[in-house]
Amino acid sequence: MKQACKLALAAAALATGVSAVPATASAQEIQITGPLAGAPAGRKLRLYREGRAELALGGGFTLLDEYKRTIFISGRLQYNVFDWLGIGVFGGFSPEALSLNTDLTDRIDSTPAPRNSRTAVNLPGTVGQPAFEQQTGKLGWMATPQVTFSPFRGKLALFQKLFVDTDLYLHGGVAFVGVKERGDCGAPGQTACTAAASFQQVDRVAVAPSFGLGLTLYPSNFVSINLEYRAFPFSWNRGGFDSRGAGPDASFPDNRIDSEDRTFKFNQMIFVAAGFHLPTSPKVSD
Repeated sequence: MKQACKLALAAAALATGVSAVPATASAQEIQITGPLAGAPAGRKLRLYREGRAELALGGGFTLLDEYKRTIFISGRLQYNVFDWLGIGVFGGFSPEALSLNTDLTDRIDSTPAPRNSRTAVNLPGTVGQPAFEQQTGKLGWMATPQVTFSPFRGKLALFQKLFVDTDLYLHGGVAFVGVKERGDCGAPGQTACTAAASFQQVDRVAVAPSFGLGLTLYPSNFVSINLEYRAFPFSWNRGGFDSRGAGPDASFPDNRIDSEDRTFKFNQMIFVAAGFHLPTSPKVSD
C-alpha cells in the first residue's frame, strides 16, 4: 500500500513538472478578406504638395541679436516633386528702416562711458563722429537654395470643432547672405582705426549652411499658412570691434579691424507666411 502511494505521488509530481514547462509560442497570420483585402493604410488623402508649385510670401525676423534686430521681407518659391519632397529657394531682403537697434545699442551711445586711447579703436571718441549704430553689423539680404522633406502629416483640431490639415517639414540648403560690416583698417596702407572714416561699413557675401523645420496649415486647397524656423550660422563682426588678431590663438586685440575679428554666431530667424499653390486643387490618392 505504501509503495502504491509513493508511486502515485511520484506520478503526480512528474505531471506537475511537465505542465510547468513553457509552451512554444506561435503566431497565426491573419488573412484579411472582403472589401479591405489589399487596401492601403489610408485612402482618399489630399496630396497638398505632390505635383504642385508653391509661392509663400511673408516676413521674417531674427532672434537673439546683440546689436541689430533684422526684419526681412521674405518669400519662398518651391516645387514639390512628391508629397514628401520639394526643391526650391528661400529669399528675402531688409531695407535700412527694418534694421532695428537693440536696447544694448541704444544704451552704448546714451550712457556716458570713457572715450580714450584704449577704446578709440572700438568706439568713436568725439562729438560729430558716427554713432555706434552706424558701425554695427547688419544683414541686408538672403538667398537660399534648399530641399524640403515632409515626413509627417495629420490634422489639428480647434475646440474639437474645426479641423485643419497640416504637415511638419524639415528643410536644408546653402544660404548666401549679404552682410554689412565695419571695413578693414589699421594695417599698413589702410585708414587708422581711430579715424572717423574707419567706422564706415562695407558689403560682403557670407556663405553658410541653412536648416530648420516648419509647420504648414491648409485651411483651403489653394491657400496655406506657414510658420518656419531657420538657422544659418556663420562668423561676422557684429559690433565692429577689435576683439581678436594677436597673441596666442589670435585671441587678443591687435589694433586692427579685419577678418580675424569675426566671431561665430548661430544666427536664427522665424518666417511667417501665406502660401499659394498651383494647381489650385490638390491630387487625391486612391
